[in-house]
Amino acid sequence: MDGQTATVLLGVTGGIAAYKAADLASKLRQKGVNVLVVMTRNARQFVAPLTFEYITGNPVVTGLFGKPGGHQCDHVAIGDESAAAVVAPATANIIGKLANGIADDALSTILLAFDKPVIIAPAMNERMYQSPAVQENLRRLRERGVRQVGPGTGWLACGKTGIGRMADVQEILAEVIDVLSK
Repeated sequence: MDGQTATVLLGVTGGIAAYKAADLASKLRQKGVNVLVVMTRNARQFVAPLTFEYITGNPVVTGLFGKPGGHQCDHVAIGDESAAAVVAPATANIIGKLANGIADDALSTILLAFDKPVIIAPAMNERMYQSPAVQENLRRLRERGVRQVGPGTGWLACGKTGIGRMADVQEILAEVIDVLSK
């Protein structure tokens, strides 16, 4: 980073690892990064937006039509403000949307219009992660320059051990800082 405060968009999707995104937001703030959080509807089933508001000091985007009286396209404006985006956890759902240009919620719409570096941290059940559809979507995203951190192998929410666990927060943090330093 070049001495100026960088802004990062943190996309939080609906997986059990969403609670780890709060730790990532906190660690980014400790590094002096301004964090703008966009949460999907399913993410809000795991962690409340208020958690991220307190951690980041910024309002949390939870939908496309949240600002009364606003006249600028929020999904473009947030991208203009942010130097990079990180989606943690990145579920199979958001990975599929990004790979196929689907924009049906705030996060997918913002990311479709986003023209700066994007980092994803996949997190899902092992069989979901290894499915041909998810692997094809990940390949397409990597070909487009999307960076992928993880997933790791370990205990999964389904009670089994395998690949699909969201990468360690420190590993994701290091990738974000690396992107911001370029």
